[in-house]
Amino acid sequence: GEVDTPKQDEKWKFLDAMSERLPALRAHNPLAVVVGDLNVGHDQRDIKNWKGNVKRAGFLPRERAYFSRFFGAEGEQVEGADGSTGPGLGWVDVGREQAGDVDGPYTWWSWRGQAFDNDSGWRIDYQVATPDLAAKVSSYTVDRAAAYDQRWSDHAPVVVDYEL
Repeated sequence: GEVDTPKQDEKWKFLDAMSERLPALRAHNPLAVVVGDLNVGHDQRDIKNWKGNVKRAGFLPRERAYFSRFFGAEGEQVEGADGSTGPGLGWVDVGREQAGDVDGPYTWWSWRGQAFDNDSGWRIDYQVATPDLAAKVSSYTVDRAAAYDQRWSDHAPVVVDYEL
């Protein structure tokens, strides 16, 4: 998305659809995971320069509020970064759970400037798991390239092993 464009309107539709799909998916299978570049940094730990990005797509308070509900305790009222409230869906942000209360680990860096070399990134690639599946994580890593010239993408893979 880009703020105030049709792309952002489509992103809102996607986030609404995800809000509907997550509970249905969990009801269908308690061992479910949604993975990918979700293009939203959930909180300040997820973006190196969060202060400079609060009005940019990917870190808008309304976008972040969706993620607070996705990861909030199931059925409990959750307050989002935009001041909205809604019921938590009870899914687990595997990356945050495994990394703990630290900045990053980032999964995307701009090709411009020294973002990669300075680790000025965003954590926008997720594995979003049901609690039952998240309890089975045996390892988690962001497979970050060793150097800028060894990158094959502006993203790094999020690799999670589950003991089933």
